[in-house]
Amino acid sequence: MFYGKLIGGVLGLLVLGPLGLLIGLFVGHLFDKGLWQTLRFASPENIARIKQSFFESTFLLSGYMAKADGHISQQEIDHTEMVISQMGLSAEQRKRAIELFREGSAANFQPEPVISRFLEATGGQQQLKQTLLFFQISLAMADQALDDAERDALNRIATLLGFTRAQLEQMLRMAQAQGHFHGHGGAAGPEPGTTLEDAYEALGVSKDVDDKSLKRAYRKLMSENHPDKLIAQGVPEDMVKMATEKSQDIQAAYEMIKKSRGMK
Repeated sequence: MFYGKLIGGVLGLLVLGPLGLLIGLFVGHLFDKGLWQTLRFASPENIARIKQSFFESTFLLSGYMAKADGHISQQEIDHTEMVISQMGLSAEQRKRAIELFREGSAANFQPEPVISRFLEATGGQQQLKQTLLFFQISLAMADQALDDAERDALNRIATLLGFTRAQLEQMLRMAQAQGHFHGHGGAAGPEPGTTLEDAYEALGVSKDVDDKSLKRAYRKLMSENHPDKLIAQGVPEDMVKMATEKSQDIQAAYEMIKKSRGMK
C-alpha cells in the first residue's frame, strides 16, 4: 500500500521542493497506514475473527461482572439466560457461552488478557468497545442495583477499554434512563412514572439543549446502534437484537422530548 506516499511525495516536491518531498512522504505514509488498517479490518476473515472475539469477551466479562460482588444473583443468571436465548444459539454455542461465563466468574479470573485480545482483534474500534461495555453495564444493572464492587469492576473494564470514569458514569446514567423506556414485556415506550428528565438523560443531553443539538445527539445514538452498522463492524448478528431494542428505547425517549417541545 504506497499510493499515499507516492501522491504526497510528488505534491510536496512540486510545492515545497526537497523538504516538501519529505513532508509529503511522511503524510502519505500516515494515509497509507490508515487505509491499510481500514481494509485489513474490513476483510471477511477479520470480521469473523472480530465476531469470535466479541462473543468470547462478552461472556467471559459477563461472568466476571456477575461475580464481582461475591455472588451471582438470580437476576444476573436470568439476564445472561435471556441474552443466550435472544441469540438463538445452537446447543454447542450455548454450551460454550456457559463455559465462558463460568470461566469469567472464577476467583482467579483477570480481565486484562481478555480485553487485550479483544482490542487486538478489533483494532480498538470505538463503537465495538462501547457496545461491549454496554453489554456489561446491562448485566450489572440487571438486579436494579449497582454496589461498589460492581462499579469498581465496571470501571476496571472501562479503563482497559480506554474510557474515563466520567464517560462510564455518563453511560451508566444513560443506560439507567433508557431502561425507563423499555416498557412492559419488552415493548418500547415509557414505563409509568417516567419523567422528561429521564428522557433527556437517556439521550445524554441536558434539558436546556437546543433543538438542533438534540436532533444531532439522537441521530448519533441511532447510528451507533443501527443493526447493519454493528454487524458490518463485527458484532455477531445474534447479539444485535439487544442493540435494536436499545434503539427503540432511545426513539421513545426522543419522542417524549419532541412532544414536550412541540417539535415536528
